[in-house]
Amino acid sequence: MSGALADEIRRAGELAYPAECCGVLGGRVKEVKEVVLLTPVVNRRTDDPRRYLISPDDLLQITNDLRRSELEVVGYYHSHPDHPAEPSAFDSEHAWPWYSYVIVRVDHGQASDITSWVLEEDCAALRQESLQVFSEV
Repeated sequence: MSGALADEIRRAGELAYPAECCGVLGGRVKEVKEVVLLTPVVNRRTDDPRRYLISPDDLLQITNDLRRSELEVVGYYHSHPDHPAEPSAFDSEHAWPWYSYVIVRVDHGQASDITSWVLEEDCAALRQESLQVFSEV
C-alpha cells in the first residue's frame, strides 16, 4: 500500500471520529495482495458508533466497479476510536478468511498506528499480517 493510501485511511478515521470510518481495499493479487484503491463507504451502523457496517448493496456496487477496473476486493479498513489498532472480539467474529482487515487507531481525533490482520484458515482468530507502506517515487 502506498503511503498516500495509508494517509487517506488515517484522515478518514480522523474525520469520522468519534465514530468508526470504514471502506473497501481494492487491489490485485500477485504473490501478495497489493492495495491500489480505497473506496470509502458510509458506515450503515446506526445503533453503535463504535462499530461499522458495510451494506450488501454498497459492497455489490463496489465489487462490480472494481471488476470493471480489473481490480478486486482484497480487504476492508476501519478505525478504532480511542482503542488500539487491534481487532476486537466483534471484528474477529465478523471477519471472513483471506481478506485483509486494516485498522487505524484514532486517539482523541488524532490517527496513529495502522495495522493489518487476516483471519486464520481455521477461523479461530485474526492474526497480524505484514503491512508494507511504501512511498511513491
